Amino acid sequence: MPQVGKKEVSLQMTNGRDRECKVNNKRTNMRKVRAKKSLGQHFLTDLSIAERIAHTLDDYRHLPVLEVGPGMGVLTQFLLDMGLDLTVVELDGESVDYLEAAYPQLHGRIIGEDFLKMDLRKLYGDQPFCVIGNYPYNISTQIFFKVLDYRDQVKCCSGMLQREVAQRIAEPPGSKAYGILSVLLQAWYDIEYLFTVDEHVFNPPPKVKSGVIRLVRNDVTDLGVDERLFKRIVKASFGQRRKMLRSSLKPVFMSSPTVMERDVFRQRPEQLSVEDFIALTRLAMEQPQSVP
Repeated sequence: MPQVGKKEVSLQMTNGRDRECKVNNKRTNMRKVRAKKSLGQHFLTDLSIAERIAHTLDDYRHLPVLEVGPGMGVLTQFLLDMGLDLTVVELDGESVDYLEAAYPQLHGRIIGEDFLKMDLRKLYGDQPFCVIGNYPYNISTQIFFKVLDYRDQVKCCSGMLQREVAQRIAEPPGSKAYGILSVLLQAWYDIEYLFTVDEHVFNPPPKVKSGVIRLVRNDVTDLGVDERLFKRIVKASFGQRRKMLRSSLKPVFMSSPTVMERDVFRQRPEQLSVEDFIALTRLAMEQPQSVP
C-alpha cells in the first residue's frame, strides 16, 4: 500500500497527543454500528486513509459536498474538520441514528434515503457540488452512472470503491479493464487512480482490495453527436468485446456495408479512445436508415 506523503506525516506529527487521543476515541466508536452485508458495508478503520480521501477535495472547498454512505462517519469527521459545506446521505437507519448522536453539527444535514433514488436537483438546484464517499461495493457502478447523469453539476467526485471497478473507471484504452464505464465517464471527466487500500483496514474485511479515485469535470460541454446513439454504440461494442467492431456494430451500420470496410471496424473496442467512439457515432449518424 502506498505510503502517506510527507505533508500528511508532518500534519499528524504536529498535532501530537491531542490527535492521538482523538484517533483513539474514534477507533473506540467504530464498533457501535453493525456492518450489514445486504448494504455492502465494510467500515474503514484506518483514520489516516480516511484523511487522505477527504483531502482529495482540497481544491473544491468552496463547493458544497455530498457524502454517500457515511456509516459511522470515519470520513465525515475529516470533511467536517476541513470546514466543508457538508450533507450526508445514508440508507442504514442504525447508522443515521449514530451520526445524529455523534455529529450534532450535521443536524438537518443527514438524509436517510437511498442515494440512487434521490433527485439531487431538489437538494442543490442548478448549483455545482462535489460527491465523495467510501462507496458500498454492491452499488458503486450505479453510483457513478448517477454522477454521470448530473455531470453538469458534479465538478469533482472522489472516494473509495472496489479496486477492480476503480481501475475500470480510470484505465486508458488498450487495457483489459477499459470498458463501458471507462468511456462514458472519461468523455466528461479527467480521472485519476490515486492509491490502493488493503483488506485488513476494514471491519469486516472485504474479500478484495479497494481503490481510491478522483474524477474532475473536464471542459467538454457537448460531444457533438447524439448522446443516446453514442451510449448505444459504446455498449454494443463492449457487449462483444472479444470480437472486432465489424461484428458487434453490424446492426448499427447494416444499411451501409461498405462503410464497415474501414480500418476502425477491424479493431476491438478496448483499442478505441473516447474520441474514436465519438467519430464512430458521427459516422453512424450519417446512416439514418440503419439507426432506429
